[in-house]
Amino acid sequence: MCEEHSAIVSHRLSVDQRQTRELRPKTDDSGRKTDGSRLATAFALLVLLFPIPASAALTEGPRLAAVYDTILRARFEDVEAQLAHTCPPAPAEACQSMRVVAAWWEILMDPASRRLDARFNALAASAIDAAEAWTKREPQRAEAWFYLAGSYAPLVQWHVLRGERVTAAREGKKIKDALERALELDPSLDDAYFGIGLYHYYAAVAPTAAKVLRFFLFLPGGDREQGLKEMLKAREHGELLRGEADYQLQILYLWYEQEPAKAIEILERLDARYTTNPLFLRQIAQIRDTHFHDHPASAAAWRTLLDRARAGRVHAPESSEIRARTGLAIELDAMFETDRAIDELTKALHFPDAVMPYGARAEADRLLGNAQDRLGRHDLALRAYAAALAATPEDDALKTKEQVQAAQRQTPDRRATQSYRLSLEGWRALEGGSAERASAALEQALALEPDDTVARYRYARALEARGEIAQARQELERVIAARPPAPAFVLASAFTDCAQLVERSGDAERALSLYRYAIDVVGGTPRAHAEAIRGVKRLEGGGNRAQFLTFDARLCLTLGNSRP
Repeated sequence: MCEEHSAIVSHRLSVDQRQTRELRPKTDDSGRKTDGSRLATAFALLVLLFPIPASAALTEGPRLAAVYDTILRARFEDVEAQLAHTCPPAPAEACQSMRVVAAWWEILMDPASRRLDARFNALAASAIDAAEAWTKREPQRAEAWFYLAGSYAPLVQWHVLRGERVTAAREGKKIKDALERALELDPSLDDAYFGIGLYHYYAAVAPTAAKVLRFFLFLPGGDREQGLKEMLKAREHGELLRGEADYQLQILYLWYEQEPAKAIEILERLDARYTTNPLFLRQIAQIRDTHFHDHPASAAAWRTLLDRARAGRVHAPESSEIRARTGLAIELDAMFETDRAIDELTKALHFPDAVMPYGARAEADRLLGNAQDRLGRHDLALRAYAAALAATPEDDALKTKEQVQAAQRQTPDRRATQSYRLSLEGWRALEGGSAERASAALEQALALEPDDTVARYRYARALEARGEIAQARQELERVIAARPPAPAFVLASAFTDCAQLVERSGDAERALSLYRYAIDVVGGTPRAHAEAIRGVKRLEGGGNRAQFLTFDARLCLTLGNSRP
């Protein structure tokens, strides 16, 4: 296909004197126009009125798409060798643009770090200069304009990341102009619609301050709906930017369309295709936490990343392991498993500074201090806070110092920390098979904090292990009825465990309703969810799950109620 397009380009008629001569009708020996000359004249007029695209596809598009896939797999060490076999035959300017894209994605692996900024800016400047020279040599070449825009695109994103929004806006306009020129020359260049759509979308959803800036910079307005359509067009039909389009679309769905589930769906698709890129799993885990407050699901994503990192199957495996252990620690602490969170943080802190992501040591020490304070070990917490301050980078892009100093000013409540520690000791005793020790510790915890639904749920489990079924059921009913509701991971388990006891008592109808409630709680544990599904199937005889959700159950689904 590329050879055919090159032939079209080389034979395309241009508006000059040579073209004018070719437009003159051919005649036979008597001076009359022949049928062939009439056809030639008609064809030439069509060429003038409806110009044939300078290139109906990107030169060596499949080769360049393969390079882009390598970048999205975060195999940055392989990019240069692959480019050496790609350009030629692909245009050299295309490969220069790809180098900028690769450098940008490498920055995304650790965005707060400025270690790669100078190299990135040098590559971007070189690629932009080369692409601009190409547009001057071949102003009718659509892909020249496309790669000019492509060289600017990562740079604009970098300006936004570093807070340089005025520069980003100015250069964003250059991207728009270049892509509009590319599409004017070749409307079939589907990849170009992505950048146009991105501009139209962001120009429409920009906050008021940004719209004022746009006015003073003489930037055109946007169209949210049209922009999204253009991006989806590139996503479906583009040759080069499908993976990139998916990544950008998930950002829009998450922050502007308010559809975090769709964002996760896209990220999961990216993770399945590019398993060696740790960024997609990291973002899945963060969305599960911050947008759904689904701590078990977030922890599962971090564990998956941890497994890949330890097996060396992701980019920068040691740095990825540090991030995974830190993220997992946050979720464990949110699920009242603070002792295990401390274990993960301690392992993360054992890595040398050379493999630490930007600010990771300071952040892990800060979190360790929080965890020790939660367990009532204030002396150990203060030691961790001091280590966090010592490890905080000079520019402190993550604002760690401010968070640590705020934590240092707080004095933990001794009654609450003692109750929390007893609850955790009781839970560990139950896991170890000692129901007697577990119930004793949990009774003490509840005596100190009677409204602690986590401790009460654990106490119910200890009672069940001791064979005190009626009292266990009573405690589970108290967890279910508590207001404000228990954390989601506890509430779903309470519904499921209570349903099992009720089912054993012979009350199938109430058991079925409790199982359904358990399924509907967002943020429940996989164990509670799976057993609830089995319970519904068992009691319904394998039939389809009925829709059953009351107002009380809806209270359990509120996002804020999933946070301990």
